[in-house]
Amino acid sequence: MRVFVSRAIPKDALDIIQGVQGVELDVWDDVTPPTREALAARITDADGLLCLLTDRIDGPLLDGAPRLKVVSQMAVGYDNIDVPACKQRGIAVGNTPGVLTETTADLAFGLLLATARRLSEAENDLRSGEWKTWSPMQWTGVDVHDSTIGIVGMGRIGYEVARRAHGFEQEIIYSGRSRNPQVESAFGAEFVDLDTLLQRSDFVSIHTPLTPETRHSFGLEQFRKMKRSSILINTSRGPVVNQVELVEALRQGLIAGAGLDVFEIEPLPLDDPLLSLPNVVLLPHIGSASIRTRTRMAVLAARNLVAGLEGKPLPNPVG
Repeated sequence: MRVFVSRAIPKDALDIIQGVQGVELDVWDDVTPPTREALAARITDADGLLCLLTDRIDGPLLDGAPRLKVVSQMAVGYDNIDVPACKQRGIAVGNTPGVLTETTADLAFGLLLATARRLSEAENDLRSGEWKTWSPMQWTGVDVHDSTIGIVGMGRIGYEVARRAHGFEQEIIYSGRSRNPQVESAFGAEFVDLDTLLQRSDFVSIHTPLTPETRHSFGLEQFRKMKRSSILINTSRGPVVNQVELVEALRQGLIAGAGLDVFEIEPLPLDDPLLSLPNVVLLPHIGSASIRTRTRMAVLAARNLVAGLEGKPLPNPVG
């Protein structure tokens, strides 16, 4: 059996795959993802594929991989995979939910803190020699404690962000498809509609999956409903936010700032107007980037892959 892994992953995961008798392992060893042409060539006779969000897996690609039994994604999201096309071909699909929840929540709250207190701006000024003396009003941000946070999407990660917000004595309001009684009883969170959340929140933190319904669900219409002093945090998926309209909102002062770990185009082009704005904190999609969590993700993806190769139910199937 041949297996293609579309990026270098932790050794613990590779050992699991190599432990399967008769497996021939092919690992893409470049830091950048394989091109579509390279991906197609490497899976032509592959039985298993372990891929990442950067790999588009669709019907035309699958047509060139008739032996493929399983597609295992090393991520929670899987909008890059045409799951129905996989099902039509009898290909199992798996992802890695749960293992990155708390690490991503840490990052989301760290991004909130950094944006609120202008940490990147202050550090850049220190490094460039702009810090001349202690000044009463220089680099003044906004308090996080005793503020109101609006969490859009109360799933696993949203819940853990609420846990951290509770520690900062924030008022927690949230919106989503349904109520979460657990977050209400544990942290006193209040379930509200999205418009109410936008109007009341000092911080809006997005934790929704990318679907046709959520794509560009944050644009000028939503930003105009937010406080001019509010800050947007996005650690979910980039296209949930209309990035062009976010730039316009930041320039017009419709909102005070934004902290982003994800973007519509990744990597973020060096000429993107976001990079010229002082009131943003930008990170290179590192929500799950701790050694322990990335290793756990890779191991789970490897176990999904092996199960699919052996014709067994995947530990974490999609669909």
